[in-house]
Amino acid sequence: MQSTNKHPMDFVATVIRDKGQKNKTIGIEYDTYYFTAKSYLQLTKQLPNATFVDATNFINWIRIVKSDQEIEYIKRAAEIVTQTMYKGINRIHVGVRECDVVADIYHSQISGTKEFGGDYTAIVPLLPSGKKTSSCHLTWTDEVYKDGDPVILEIAGCYKRYHSPLARTLVIGKPTPEMEELADVVIEGIEAALDIVKPDVTCEDVEKAWRCSIEKRGFEKESRIGYSIGLNYPPDWGEHTASLRPGDQTVLKPNMVFHMIPGIWLETYGIEISETFRVTENGYEVLANVERKLFIK
Repeated sequence: MQSTNKHPMDFVATVIRDKGQKNKTIGIEYDTYYFTAKSYLQLTKQLPNATFVDATNFINWIRIVKSDQEIEYIKRAAEIVTQTMYKGINRIHVGVRECDVVADIYHSQISGTKEFGGDYTAIVPLLPSGKKTSSCHLTWTDEVYKDGDPVILEIAGCYKRYHSPLARTLVIGKPTPEMEELADVVIEGIEAALDIVKPDVTCEDVEKAWRCSIEKRGFEKESRIGYSIGLNYPPDWGEHTASLRPGDQTVLKPNMVFHMIPGIWLETYGIEISETFRVTENGYEVLANVERKLFIK
């Protein structure tokens, strides 16, 4: 009886053989999410005379400069995240469950606008509240919001797999003076970093502008403040290429797109305010249209 135990790499190897490439050098993305150890073993077994080399992120670097069509898709994603962010913010009140807010966010992300629908995002909505805002990348619970809670919303719009992420922070009730100051620091830093964005500037130059701004206010942030984005699938919308961080000398070019998210997290709370921007011929274009401020409910 014919075996039904087949592997996708068996088919890939067949295609490579049919194209007369079985003895060639073949690039593989070794460090990628869905290329398993079994995939590697099966591929090398089927192509014993090929030479395999690490080509991780090779394609990502090729697509880091977006076409005009891709930019249009990302702008549509930005329209989706703009309306979704306001819907999420407006839904948050004392006594409302976190999970119910996220359900509404999902509905808005997928429904999209009257002109076009949305898609599922590569990262789930990140909505920590209270002390949980002191750490990044936390999701939601079934707890209810309380007076005085800070709440972080880090979400994205997605259209045809192209993403436009966005983060904002709100406080239910009256924010503390420390929260207001930290929000001012983050906003000033974002604006300082955006002000120098233009072609031929490097990624580390952008991060340095942010760092110099917050240092004047007595703050520091060791991690990167942004990364290149575009088309992607779960579990990440980042392209794993250029980062806005010290030492990254990637030169900015028109139609590169970045998510700048220079949040600051302290012991008991944090502030995240981000922007997705496109590098233009003379500067930058912020893609979403949401007020850059600390929201107060």
